[in-house]
Amino acid sequence: MDRPFVTENERELERLRSLVQRLTDDELIFPIGNGWTIAVALVHLAFWDQRALFLLRKWKKDGVEESPIDIDITNDSLLPLWLAIPPRKAANLAISAAEAIDHELAEASTELINEIIALGEKFRLYRSIHRKQHLDEIYNQISANEFILLSDINNFN
Repeated sequence: MDRPFVTENERELERLRSLVQRLTDDELIFPIGNGWTIAVALVHLAFWDQRALFLLRKWKKDGVEESPIDIDITNDSLLPLWLAIPPRKAANLAISAAEAIDHELAEASTELINEIIALGEKFRLYRSIHRKQHLDEIYNQISANEFILLSDINNFN
């Protein structure tokens, strides 16, 4: 079975790794709007990838079914908790959660993948969609605020 989502997920995982590797702890607390920092956006990604991982594991055991959630209420209620997580820990959680769900999806049976496809929710397989959205937002905020990554300054010396 062709699995283009695996390639897409890997590409955005690499972008995530690259960003996290380049950012200093001070840069992780850079505000990006709506009370969020770069670290909050990253731990937000970690949460949603973790949810996807546990949902996938549930589906393996019990079968695939819809799993609705109020995204805005979930994000708003978790914001204070996300802000309490040390920025470097938040960044590392984003990577480990992405690696875990990507691996699980890549190894999933064809039958399970087909059942997920039948839901008509592309993001369930393409975790890259959500990652790309937030990684693009982070880079756009950095650019719009003329924020130069401290790690990039070292390259000029």
